[in-house]
Amino acid sequence: MKKIAIASDHGGFYLKKSVIAHLEMDSWEIDDLGTSNEDSVDYPDYGVKLAESIISKNVERGIVICGTGVGMSIVVNRFPGIRGTLCSDVYIAKMCREHNDSNILIMGGRVIGEGLAFEIVDTWLRTAFEGGRHQRRLDKIIEIDVNLKSNSPS
Repeated sequence: MKKIAIASDHGGFYLKKSVIAHLEMDSWEIDDLGTSNEDSVDYPDYGVKLAESIISKNVERGIVICGTGVGMSIVVNRFPGIRGTLCSDVYIAKMCREHNDSNILIMGGRVIGEGLAFEIVDTWLRTAFEGGRHQRRLDKIIEIDVNLKSNSPS
């Protein structure tokens, strides 16, 4: 069975619920990391949970949703090995998988509608990383992660 983690803050809660229902219709197993209602929460808490789920290899990829997607983008991309991409159209969803091997899809629940979100999710999930010249560039990003980690204070 295909498995994916998903998280949101209050600004992305309703879109998250819709995306979960959409994915379940396509036989995805969902690891819902919260939030569980529309009460105000702090988005970093949920972005961290999602990034840590990927780093610990509980899932290979995940989806995070906040009001605009910007806050979650800032949070998840602080983690080495995370390549979170904010997508507001299908073309970006395709390119970020083909060229950047994106492992977290980020969307803005107050920016895009449900129909477009489903198209973005489906495209992102079905698009493979091309490798080739893109792997060379990805290797450079991985090297940056390694260098930052080795130069950080203990």
